[in-house]
Amino acid sequence: MTLLSGVGPKAFVLGSPISHSKSPLLHQAAYNALGESIDYQRKETQGEDLPAVFAQHGPHDDTCGFSVTMPLKTAILDYLDELTPFARAVGVVNTVYWREGVKGWSVWGHNTDVSGIVNALKTAGAPAELQTGAIVGGGGTATAALAALAYMGLKRVDVFVRNPARAHSVVETAKRLGVTVQFEPLEAFSHRCSLYEVNISTLPAGAADHLMSDTTSSQRTQLGILLDVTYDPWPSSLAQLWQERGGKVTSGLEMLMYQAVDQVKLFTGRSLEERLPSEDKVIEAMRSSVGLPPADVSPQMVWDPLKLIRT
Repeated sequence: MTLLSGVGPKAFVLGSPISHSKSPLLHQAAYNALGESIDYQRKETQGEDLPAVFAQHGPHDDTCGFSVTMPLKTAILDYLDELTPFARAVGVVNTVYWREGVKGWSVWGHNTDVSGIVNALKTAGAPAELQTGAIVGGGGTATAALAALAYMGLKRVDVFVRNPARAHSVVETAKRLGVTVQFEPLEAFSHRCSLYEVNISTLPAGAADHLMSDTTSSQRTQLGILLDVTYDPWPSSLAQLWQERGGKVTSGLEMLMYQAVDQVKLFTGRSLEERLPSEDKVIEAMRSSVGLPPADVSPQMVWDPLKLIRT
């Protein structure tokens, strides 16, 4: 990005509440490892603040990107000029960046949560092509989880929710991707969770703590992988019980780290179809910054919208 303000490039994570976000640690570690001078900060933002945020930040003040978290992942769509084909297929945006074309600057939206989920599951040992998978919850993160499972080959996904009528974004995304969604009662998860290779809980911290309370010891060696998208506190009660009963767990911090890798690519003007310079060292620095142990799995590049569509 060409500097216009003379201050230096910057990027922000937008959302509310945002004070707990570990994204600044991840991004700053990556930029330091890459030798980039981008300054990455938290910015407390509600939906009504977005007009002022976009007026204040952009190429004119050397802002190169926004990471977008709750409650803005849908509201942000009204402020974008373009969506990547991948984001259009998913229907939810968590990344905003600018690119200059013949008609000037355009603001783009992309979704890196899908990459984060795919790679968190891969690092936990999930096969490249899945046969079965389930999601707990029906909000915006569940939409990205559905897309991730579709990217990993599933044509059908069971979704455990209290009220299917409130999971309309999941239904719409399933239609776009050609995935069949079967809604199940939330209370049934503890009895059915052993049926799936991977299970993704998208509920907020504490909301899934009760889900395994009535499982039996016979399930100890039958559980697959659980990705609990929460990470504070960790392990969650759900993750702790899952491990005690023989299952493998991975946290939302793994997801956050891997999705940030793609954001770093976009914020530094790179393509999602190429690896970062010395990517293994960059990822090692990112993992260390948030207390994640080293991983010997090279992340899968997740960007091709054609891999999302089930035919």
